[in-house]
Order: sequence, then C-alpha cells, then structure tokens
Amino acid sequence: MNRLQQLDYSILQQCIHCGLCLPTCPTYDATKQETSSPRGRIQLMRAVADGKLPADSRQFAHEMFFCLGCLACETACPAGVNYAGMLETARAEVGLSGSWILRWLFTNPAKLRAVAKLLRLEVPFAPELYRMRPRIQQKFSFDLIREVERPAGVRHRVCLLVGCVQDVAYSDVNRDTVDVLLANGCEVVTPRSQVCCGSVLAHNGESADELVRHNKIAFKDVDVIIVNSAGCVSFMKHHFHNVEDISEFLVRIGIATPKPLKVRVAYHDACHLVHGQKISQQPRRLLRAIPGVELVELTEASWCCGSAGIYNITQPAMSMALLERKMKHIASTGASIVATANPGCIGQLRYGAKKFGVPVEVAHPVTLLARACR
Repeated sequence: MNRLQQLDYSILQQCIHCGLCLPTCPTYDATKQETSSPRGRIQLMRAVADGKLPADSRQFAHEMFFCLGCLACETACPAGVNYAGMLETARAEVGLSGSWILRWLFTNPAKLRAVAKLLRLEVPFAPELYRMRPRIQQKFSFDLIREVERPAGVRHRVCLLVGCVQDVAYSDVNRDTVDVLLANGCEVVTPRSQVCCGSVLAHNGESADELVRHNKIAFKDVDVIIVNSAGCVSFMKHHFHNVEDISEFLVRIGIATPKPLKVRVAYHDACHLVHGQKISQQPRRLLRAIPGVELVELTEASWCCGSAGIYNITQPAMSMALLERKMKHIASTGASIVATANPGCIGQLRYGAKKFGVPVEVAHPVTLLARACR
C-alpha cells in the first residue's frame, strides 16, 4: 500500500474541479497543460490512490516536482482543499533523487556550516549554480547574537529561530531581527541547541519528525518563538502552538516609532507567508510605519519568484522564466529597494537583479526597520 492509499481518502476528494485555481498556478499558466495544474495533479494523486496509475510512473513523478508548492491554489480555492498536505504525501511516495543530501546537510547544523564555509571559496564547481549561490556570511548567527540579550525595559520574552540558509547566508538578517526586538522591549533568547526546523525536508517529501522533537526541547518554556523566514514559520505552525512571523508579532505588540528612511520600496509576497499563512498586510504595515518610506505596490506581488526551496536547482528553466517575469515587474516600479521576507526569495531576487540588470537592493523588511531603529 502506497502513502496516498494510506491517506484519508476524503482529503483527495476535497477538490470540486471548479478550476478557480488554474489562473493562479504558475506552471499551468506557462504550459496550459491540465496535468500541470493543481486539480490535474490531484487527479493524478487520486489515480495513484485508486491503483489506476503506478506511483513510480514518470508522469506522476515529474508533475509532483514540477509543482512549485507555492500554495497560490489554496488561496484561490473555495473548497478549502489541503493541497500542501497532499503534495507532501505524494512527494514522499515518489522520493527525490539526491534527497539523502538534504537529510545529510540539514539534520546537522555543523555539517551545513562546514559546507557553507567551502562555498565562500571563489572556485566555481558548476557555473550557473555557482552564480546563483547566496553570499555566505563571514560570521554565522551564533557569532553575532548572544544566547540571551535584554533591553533596558523588558515587555516580552521571546525565542529566535536562526534557521539554516538564513543562518549561513543571511545571519545579518537574524542580527537585525534581534535589534528590532530589543528596540521594542523584547528579551531575546537564541538557544544554541536548536536545529533546522525541518521545512526543507518536509516540503520535499522527507520526514522531519526528529528535528521537530529536538526543537520542542530547545524551545521549551518560552512565550513566543519568532521566525523571520516564511518557509520555516509556515512549517513550524503545524507543530508548535506559539510560533509567529516577525512581522505578525511586531504588528500585534505595536512597534516603537522608528527614525525616517527616505526610500521607495516595493514589496514581494513570499509564497509561504501570503499563501501558506495568509500574512500579507503585516509586512506592509511595518514598512509603512517607517517615516519617509514610499511603499509602491508590485504587479503580481504574490506570484512566485521561482525560488521555491530548491526549485531553482531542480527546475532551472521554469525558475528562470518566473524570475524574469518578476524582475520586469520590479523594474517597472522604480523602487530602489524590494523587500521580501524569505531567504530563498532574497537570494533569487538578488540573482535576478544581477542577471537582468535591475538596479535594486533586495532586503528583508526587518532589515529596513532595523536601519530606521538605529
């Protein structure tokens, strides 16, 4: 019995075939093929569950990993279809070539940091992949952030998830997050025993249970776990009751008025923030709270940029087509900064700015807030 046959069949029956998801799906938009749409993929899943299609068929495997997992279809769906759950189950059944590398890397922070240090070397091992790699920081999060940092007056006590890619490539964003939290009266605890949240594994059909159990011990006895990576917080909310995105938390508690920044900013919605958690206005409210910031709306702001975890590695042609489309919209805004709240998106858009010659800085919203707080 395969995994889809073990899944509650009523989940596979949720889709009412209305087609409202079709215009929101980047792969259907590009191919106009029904099998490359959410409802088409659900039909393939049902065929596997019914024993009408082999789980190891080439078509099934291709479509499960051709999907970006952006979850725009869930936002559009009037029936509340749990597409994310079905997709992860299907991917677990198919398996991913090279998934052992993900498990080897992301279950051990020391291994990930060691590999990251090698990526600092200016020796290209695969030209396109080398150019796409994020800039590895000279110092990681634990070098920049003390385990406990306290402001003069403590209003809240929170824990910070440093993440994996966020830790090795964007540790400065983690430092910015701590600075903003301190400026808003939060004592910040950054446990040294924390590990990867497991989202990279889960989104590619691998079990992340061991990592979740480990982090439940690392983050015990805390009011709120703060996460600044859209993919991580989306995954963690399925396993922890007290997880909040940094923008969600700051809007809830109310932020201290920062100093002015005279900049024109566009905002790109990270998929797992806007579609996975329905968080869209909170990051915009933070940006508008900075005096002097002119926030301009981006055309197709919630359309995937093509990063999608490791999609830009496994599906480079589709990823680059989506990136080019996104960069054209960014260029049309005339913004000097595009803000987005996910490390994958930041890396993808920075690469896109260089590749397509768009003169724009890419930054996390909390980084702009930290500049204003300083």
